[in-house]
Amino acid sequence: MSGAAENDPATPTDPSADRRRPALLWLLIVLLVGELAVAASAAGYLLVELVVETPSSYASAVAVLVLTLMATAWIGSIVVGAFRGRAWIRGAAIVWQVLQIAVGVGSLQGTFANPTIGLWLIVPAVLVVVLLLTPSVVAATSRRDDVPPRTY
Repeated sequence: MSGAAENDPATPTDPSADRRRPALLWLLIVLLVGELAVAASAAGYLLVELVVETPSSYASAVAVLVLTLMATAWIGSIVVGAFRGRAWIRGAAIVWQVLQIAVGVGSLQGTFANPTIGLWLIVPAVLVVVLLLTPSVVAATSRRDDVPPRTY
């Protein structure tokens, strides 16, 4: 009796059905969603400021807004990939965290230094990098795409 129920991934006989996400992966996802929320809020703020205020340079204001929207999309794709357990998110997330650490270090020094902003950027970034390298998170995010790449 061969039926569609045997190939259904939701059936209890499927070994991947009982695979749960480890707690550290959930913590990673929460931190990444927090970063996504901050990036989306910054993009919204910049959009409102572009409409309400008169910038000294429209080209610069639009460029910063576009870069912020791109960063928001990047973090959003990392969050979706983390939910799906994809392996590529580790590299993408580490690159984002290095950029975030660089901005945080820049916030700690200079004429307009703000240690609070610097620490709010650096601490979560370091936590995410540590979480990305823990064995349970690496094991949970080792899923590759099922379709092999095309060869031309």
